[in-house]
Amino acid sequence: MLLGTEAMEKLRNSKVAVFGLGGVGSWCAEGLCRSGIGEITLIDQDTVGESNINRQLVATCSALGKPKAEVMASRLTDINPDVKAIPIVARYEAETRDIFFERDYDYIVDCIDLVACKLDLIETALSREIPIISALGAGNKMNAEALRITDISKTQNCPLARVVRKELHKRGINHLPVVYSNELAMKPEDAEAPPPGRRSVPGSLVWVTATAGMLLCSHVVLNLIKADGVNA
Repeated sequence: MLLGTEAMEKLRNSKVAVFGLGGVGSWCAEGLCRSGIGEITLIDQDTVGESNINRQLVATCSALGKPKAEVMASRLTDINPDVKAIPIVARYEAETRDIFFERDYDYIVDCIDLVACKLDLIETALSREIPIISALGAGNKMNAEALRITDISKTQNCPLARVVRKELHKRGINHLPVVYSNELAMKPEDAEAPPPGRRSVPGSLVWVTATAGMLLCSHVVLNLIKADGVNA
């Protein structure tokens, strides 16, 4: 009723990929489905763990141990039987990037945590002229109202944004739409040992990660509509 028939038809014919289905990406993926996106590729290497239940839409007790991409795909087809939900249970990285681009995308949502993989995805998407928006640090934050969509050149108070901004600049990329929070990070309790390659495990709150995911969703949907000159 708000977007109109022409816009909904555009969304039905759109293909979006969500890389990373954690506390942010899972909410974004469901938002895209409920907004009428016709094809959604879901990429995540991980299985659902008990520690995910506090914030990840895909995480329920009955889903523990199952691949997040497959659980998310099943959930989306339960919401909309007509959606084409394509799960890819794999980790995105430079060495295997081509398998993730065997399909065409109208938009990419980057919710990857690892910086090296994130940078490669952004650079690859832009080199292929695929629009992309990236999620930056939502961990160790409490104030959902501090989240916003902006250009990465305007970010502040976010360590992940600072690293990504610097590394993208080295690659000649100075502008990128991102969802981030300018709230100063909190210091979480050490509740679990960090996985290999990480120094710590950030704490996360569902209202922060979910808000970030919905901001990503709104950006993608509205930009897909505007791409064809549809008013929204």
